[in-house]
Amino acid sequence: MKLDQGPSSRGTPMALAEINVTPLVDVMLVLLVIFMITAPMMQQGVQLDLPKANTGAIDEAPNQIHIQVRKDRSILLNDTRLAKGELRKKLTAIAKAKPGVQVFVQADQSLSYGFIAQVIAEVKQAQLTRIGLVTLPAERNSHL
Repeated sequence: MKLDQGPSSRGTPMALAEINVTPLVDVMLVLLVIFMITAPMMQQGVQLDLPKANTGAIDEAPNQIHIQVRKDRSILLNDTRLAKGELRKKLTAIAKAKPGVQVFVQADQSLSYGFIAQVIAEVKQAQLTRIGLVTLPAERNSHL
């Protein structure tokens, strides 16, 4: 702390206060490293063998629903497992609350086309018309 003989009328010394930001920067760097290490561990998901196709990326928005269809034909709606026959009821309720919602279907590529068509028909019967299929990016040299 430095003393200054500033413009005081009596000549008494005044204290100059300075904040040392070095400890603050050290703490912030330690927190950054901790978050960088723990963030990948917090990601969870369902393993699906998605088909590959040359498509654009999906923009994340709050008006989206993700339907995942696993190899064993179990269906997840936004990471919540649904009982058999429950999909249309849930989607109908969502359609009433959010009429313009987008539905993205992620299905294992080993499933039959007919089963995926049934899932999409359930979505359409719930009055949801904005449906997309999720794929993985294909290699550049692959051709049909």
